[in-house]
Amino acid sequence: MRTVGVEEELLLVDPESGEPRARSAAVLARAAHDHADGFVFEKELHDQMLEFNTHPQTEMADLGAEIVRCRREAARNAGEIGCSVAALATSPLPVKPAVGAHYRYQWMAEEYGIATQEQLVLGCHVHVAVECDEEGVAVVDRVRPWLAVLLALSANSPFWQGKDTSYSSYRSRVWQRWPSAGPTELFGSAERYRRRVADMMATGALLDEAMVYFDARLSRNYPTVEVRVADVCLHADTAVLIATLVRGLVETAAREWRAGREPAEHSVSVLRLAAWRAARSGLTGELLHPAVMRPAPAETVVRALLEHVGDALADTGDLDRAKDSCAELLRRGNGARVQRELLERTGSLRDVVLECARHTQGVRPRAGGDARY
Repeated sequence: MRTVGVEEELLLVDPESGEPRARSAAVLARAAHDHADGFVFEKELHDQMLEFNTHPQTEMADLGAEIVRCRREAARNAGEIGCSVAALATSPLPVKPAVGAHYRYQWMAEEYGIATQEQLVLGCHVHVAVECDEEGVAVVDRVRPWLAVLLALSANSPFWQGKDTSYSSYRSRVWQRWPSAGPTELFGSAERYRRRVADMMATGALLDEAMVYFDARLSRNYPTVEVRVADVCLHADTAVLIATLVRGLVETAAREWRAGREPAEHSVSVLRLAAWRAARSGLTGELLHPAVMRPAPAETVVRALLEHVGDALADTGDLDRAKDSCAELLRRGNGARVQRELLERTGSLRDVVLECARHTQGVRPRAGGDARY
């Protein structure tokens, strides 16, 4: 069974005002002081962000438990220096992002200007083990049409600088401002993949290979394919669903490659439109069906994804849970819908942030208003 790991980026916020706070260095110092916790927290581009990485897992229940522990540990460390954490892919409230002092971040700020300043966006990256680079590139080629569906499921960024953007995932639109971000053409082999990366590096527009921001790429540090399209998910169970589906996509693609099935030849232009549609609509309205790239209801497209990865998920024992999780997500809505419903109920973006901070740690309101875990 392929191992899977998750990287999540969390927003540091004031526990009373909900405004982002540039305190990542203090949170990291506090976490490092507690050597017994065993969690891996890292700094990110902006000082209002905190990242954690799970360990590779084979069982999704174990992955889910670790995500919950990491979120709560992040909240505990942040709380001890007067902050909260919120799994929000953009800040609903106005913010002036603070770029970190690391040389790499300062290079990016100088080279890309305002695009770097505006990159206070938070994602969820999923790593799935592959046997070799050839299998990995075969996977990257074959998962391309389905990645927009993952974006729609995870969409959790409707607000930007205090305004409703009319998008479900505005994070993904901001992310596209990086010159190397987005979908890729077919590579066909590991040699062609490496050549393309080398050509990109030779332009001088990128500082290092870590800035090759393909939607799905070979990891530089691990024997994995890394899928990078998802917003950070408001709820941990949604993050587990995204990881489950990504592993199913990787396994399905690898089986297709071994069986000699060619990848779909959708153009990058059409893939960009599929991603835009997913970012705009989320799970409300239509998406582009990955098989034909024509509009279809979101529920139909999600069902097609489950059918596509069904055999792989059945073999790992994840199919029934994935079906139930998708049905629940379609019923209650993704993070974008939850945020908008919170704003409609409270009339306050501050309250949206503070309620989402509670959701991040697994606390959700009952219909009567009390909280549950």
